[in-house]
Amino acid sequence: MAGRTTPHSLTKPVGNITRGTTAVNRLRRSDRWLINDEFVADRLRGAPDPLVVDLGYGASPWTTFELAARLRTIRADVRVVGLEIDPQRVVPGRDGVTFARGGFELAGLRPVLVRAFNVLRQYPEAAVGEAWSTVLAGLAPDGLLVDGTCDELGRRCAWILLDRDGPRSLTLAWDPFTVERPSDLAERLPKALIHRNVPGEPIHALLTAADRAWAHAAPMAPYGPRVRWRAAARALHAEGFPIRHYRRRLRDSVLSVPWSAVAPLGTS
Repeated sequence: MAGRTTPHSLTKPVGNITRGTTAVNRLRRSDRWLINDEFVADRLRGAPDPLVVDLGYGASPWTTFELAARLRTIRADVRVVGLEIDPQRVVPGRDGVTFARGGFELAGLRPVLVRAFNVLRQYPEAAVGEAWSTVLAGLAPDGLLVDGTCDELGRRCAWILLDRDGPRSLTLAWDPFTVERPSDLAERLPKALIHRNVPGEPIHALLTAADRAWAHAAPMAPYGPRVRWRAAARALHAEGFPIRHYRRRLRDSVLSVPWSAVAPLGTS
């Protein structure tokens, strides 16, 4: 296909080597969200070159292969490139997935989607803006960045969706059977928010309200945590929080809001 890009071996990687912790199926919740979110799926379907970059996949590439398999359910010709700044982690490609050395500069690629999970968590908060700017500058015109974090088993996840204009939304997703209350995800907030979970900040107000709504929905507990969370989410929306409603019933508990609802005070 004309216009397809490949990793540029002469591009100097930007970033630091991270711990590289990974595990099979760790990022399943964000993958499920990517293929079920209409906005993201439409961007991928409409891309002239459906190139996706998995940035900082870690010591093993399992989650990169899983990402490719899941994205192919909505676009069969998707191309996935895993980038790692540590050259010792770059492995031979297979199953239609390739790997190369690269960092926030994306090795000269112009992807329509970049997933960077558990990467910026290992950076200082002050470094987030520059890292975002570097990645966003390398995206295709309608490209998207997912900057997220999760726990070791992928039961508690949080991510920010950005386009070339900046952050668009925050999404929290969790295993409804192992998380006691929404604020348990506070320790897994992306770096841009994790230090802002203090009284007076919008993210703290959201999590506090989510816990309150969850407690008020306790009468629904006999019907299971998914039903209880749907009731809690409706209560949150009634309070004025712009909780996104998903038309299909999701396997995970999901709380998604526009970035404007949680943006740290003093930022645009």
